[in-house]
This record gives sequence, C-alpha cells and structure tokens, in this order.
Amino acid sequence: MERAHELRCNTAQIFSHNPRTWSVSAIPEDSVAMFRELRKTYDIAPVFIHCSYLINCASADSVVRDRSIRMLIQEMNLADILGAEYVVLHTGSASRDLAQSARKRAIDSLRMISEIRTWRAGLLLENTAGERGDISSQIKDLAEIIKGVHSPLIKGVVIDTCHAFQAGYELTSGEGLSEMITEIGKYLAPGSVKLIHLNDSKRPFGSRVDRHDHIGSGAIGRKGIARVINDPAFIRVPLILETPKESDEDDRRNLCVVRRLMK
Repeated sequence: MERAHELRCNTAQIFSHNPRTWSVSAIPEDSVAMFRELRKTYDIAPVFIHCSYLINCASADSVVRDRSIRMLIQEMNLADILGAEYVVLHTGSASRDLAQSARKRAIDSLRMISEIRTWRAGLLLENTAGERGDISSQIKDLAEIIKGVHSPLIKGVVIDTCHAFQAGYELTSGEGLSEMITEIGKYLAPGSVKLIHLNDSKRPFGSRVDRHDHIGSGAIGRKGIARVINDPAFIRVPLILETPKESDEDDRRNLCVVRRLMK
C-alpha cells in the first residue's frame, strides 16, 4: 500500500502469498491490521488479489483439480481477511484434452467452491492469450463459464490487453477494439468488466503467446493502448499494469506513459 501511494496509484493488485507454491501461510494479524489501515489512509480501492499461478480448476488430473479447489478457497478466505474486493483467476488449461471438456470441469469446480460458503470478495475470471490448452481466450468462453457456474461468487471479468491482442482481438485498430466491445456486450452482463490488465505485447498480433511488454514498446503500441483506456466502455474501469519490471523505475516509467495517454 505504501508503494502504491508513493506511485500515486488509487488501486492495486497483490499476491496474498507466494504464487508459485502450493503452500499458503497465515498472514500475521499485525500485518493484516497494517494493510487495512494503510489502504484506508491512502484511499486505495478496489484492491485485487491475483490467484496462484498453479491453480488449474480445469485440469483432467483429479489431484491437481482438488488442490486447485482448496487453494482457491484459501485465496478467497485471505481476500476477506485483508478486505480486498476481488480475486482474479485464470480458470485453467485443457492440456491435451478438448477445451469444451475442460471448461465443463472448470464450471463444476467453481460451482463446488460457490457452495462451500459465501465471501465478501468477488471472483473475477481473466481472459487468456490463446496458448495451447487455454480455455478462456475468447469473451464467449468466459461467458460460458460464468453462465455454467451461475453463482454470485463470480462478479465479472478481467480483460488483459496483451492476452486479448494475442487471442485475436486487434486492439491497434478502432474496428478491432469495437469487435471486442461488441462481444462483451453480446455475451456478458452490463458492468461485467471490473478490471483491465493494461499490458503491451512483445509478440505480433495473433501469435497466441503470453509475453507482456512495456506500455508503448510492443506490438499494440501507444495508439492502441490510448484507444483502449479512453474508450467510453472502459473509462471508469480500474487499470492495473503487469508490465516487465527489473527495477522500481520501470513502474514509474510505464505509469508516466499511461497518464500521458489519458485524455
């Protein structure tokens, strides 16, 4: 929260634990209290928690799916402990299985979780880049999962610009952006986009490879990014950068570019 405030941010995304291990430790009470107090003091809202990279609710491996379900429950619990508004989830990968079958497993897993209890935090499903095994690279895929789960647990979606660009949404043109916005209106309920992960792309359009780049340095470019953040459909949607970071200066530089692009 202190770093977000220093960077003049009014929203933030965090990991609640190491996202590359299955182990989740309890957060000390004094850390929870400090986190809650600082976000209130600095007026940082909403706060998003990004799920562990290991979670795969669509896995054909029942052991992996079981562990994923348990970890997502822990993610939701930690979000409520910290007072975060949303948890961001990649629904999973089909591996060598059919995408339709994998989406069905993801739906069943999320429905099971929704029946455990209710949380104050909401779950958001993120679009993916269309890499091999991806089951949620298209807006209609996300809609199918949300409709299948049919639970207030899921509050909406996250649109990642790099992922969308790689999956076939040509964000460098007005027509391409309009196509994505039209699909959002067709398949999702109004107000479903709760967050934009604002990233440029290291790879050319439609490569289906998830490689983020600094804002304005990639294939989407400054004009494409500006078109997204200034479109009326997204003007009030929070923006979170997931750009490469070798030093704190990278965050400052990317934020500076985005702020200049805002009308």
